[in-house]
Amino acid sequence: MTDDSATPTVVSAGREIAANADRIFDLIADPTRQPSWDGNENLAEAPEGQRVRGVGEVFTMLLTQGTVRENHVVEFEEGRRIAWLPSEPGAQPPGHLWRWELEPLDEGRTRVTHTYDWSGLTDEKRLVRARATTAERLRASLDRLAEVAEAE
Repeated sequence: MTDDSATPTVVSAGREIAANADRIFDLIADPTRQPSWDGNENLAEAPEGQRVRGVGEVFTMLLTQGTVRENHVVEFEEGRRIAWLPSEPGAQPPGHLWRWELEPLDEGRTRVTHTYDWSGLTDEKRLVRARATTAERLRASLDRLAEVAEAE
């Protein structure tokens, strides 16, 4: 048995992106855009027309391994914050959360923070992958998001 007390259950990464918050938020809140900047290379595609507009919405995503995830939006402030709990279709979310927070610095620069919180994760099958989700992996998504947002 391993001691997991040293493994943080809330991991964050942040960086400045040279784009305005609305442009960046649109890339995050539109699931069809997420695979283009996913640093975990876990997202394959999402059906069109799922742009998130509020708490309580659920969007679906096809993963690269061929399974579908329902993502339950639990935090939402247009242009500033969005968070969701993924689950298998029709199931209760097992308790891990993905959050994006945007802080406009000026018209063309935004501070973006990406957080993975698995402190409430109840599905033991997911613990290995949760532990492997490091700040470096979150930073990879931020860096790809920056590339896409700054190119548009």
